[in-house]
Amino acid sequence: MSGTRHYDLVIVGGGIQGVAVAQAAAAAGYDVLVLEQTALAAGTSSRSSKLIHGGLRYLESGQLGLVRESLRERAELLRLAPALVTLQPFHIPVYHNTSRSPLTLRIGLSLYALLAGLGEGARFRSIPRREWEKLDGLSTRGLKQVLQYWDAQTDDQALTEAIMHSARQLGAELLCPTMFTQATVVGNLCEIEFRHAEQMLACTASVLINAAGPWIDQVAQRITPCLPRYPVELVQGSHLVLAGQLAQGCYYLEAPQDRRAVFALPWQGHTLLGTTETMFNDDPATAHPLEDEEKYLLACFQHYFPDRPIRVQERFAGLRVLPKSSTRAFNRSREIHLQCDPPQQPRVVGIYGGKLTVCRATARKVLRLVRPSLPDRQPRGDVSQLQLERP
Repeated sequence: MSGTRHYDLVIVGGGIQGVAVAQAAAAAGYDVLVLEQTALAAGTSSRSSKLIHGGLRYLESGQLGLVRESLRERAELLRLAPALVTLQPFHIPVYHNTSRSPLTLRIGLSLYALLAGLGEGARFRSIPRREWEKLDGLSTRGLKQVLQYWDAQTDDQALTEAIMHSARQLGAELLCPTMFTQATVVGNLCEIEFRHAEQMLACTASVLINAAGPWIDQVAQRITPCLPRYPVELVQGSHLVLAGQLAQGCYYLEAPQDRRAVFALPWQGHTLLGTTETMFNDDPATAHPLEDEEKYLLACFQHYFPDRPIRVQERFAGLRVLPKSSTRAFNRSREIHLQCDPPQQPRVVGIYGGKLTVCRATARKVLRLVRPSLPDRQPRGDVSQLQLERP
């Protein structure tokens, strides 16, 4: 492959994880190329619940490190992307049959505030009974208490595009649409081939990052030698967009069917309702909401808002990459896993899982991991100070 262009890092995948690595690497002075098969944020990064949040429910499973990291990243994104990430009030209604008592929830919210550093967005309160009638038609039958706390909301696709825009301003390159076809690790180089504009092209890289999200295993199969397989499953999360907006903010609901968390959120003049957890075994490109998932979400919404009219405006589904386990998807760890080879001086790294909120923290972990495989470069910027704006 003599004469082909060489990059320090080539990243496969233009979702939120891939573009965050691109921005961090370009800011550190590295030459970066991103290969995206369709469009930025075309997969799960535009089909999420649109939340930049600490993960209040992760406290219950003891994932304190993830919650602390998420809250720290939430604060950073509120500072760096004020036009894209905004604080919103969240309401937790507590009924006679709610599985968690008001005391349990108050303890959880107190710990959440403590992990947030007691700063902006850390406060919470109990909404007085006289104000319940203002809560968007929320059912008051059997209602004992309504707790309000604050978390953040974003446009996930716009945030992905803003981070890639920042990366390109720092010198990163993006080829899109481009199909990664194969890569071979030869000594200290990755020889990479891809199809762009109906042409087969090639380049080399010191490090190849597999940030293909739900396509990660398909991409991994095209890399020689293969990395040791990391056991994961794809879990579908479906969302509905309902006509009519919730005026008082967001609602953290306990689904009456199985006690899972379901969010009802204001979204572009309408209401975003999600999400589900359904095992998925097909081509990620075919992910779509199932009839049973729609019934599940609508039954939950009507349980809490019985007098609001229901008209579905839009449906979409994203896929989570979760560690394989016999436990329910709802209870599984959301921690990132970085699969690399060789461990001491990685040439190939696969990013398994990950949350929208901590994409920049994940990018820093990836860079620390691959730094022994990269040359010394002069930094071009400090991502902790770079404002994120729509291109």
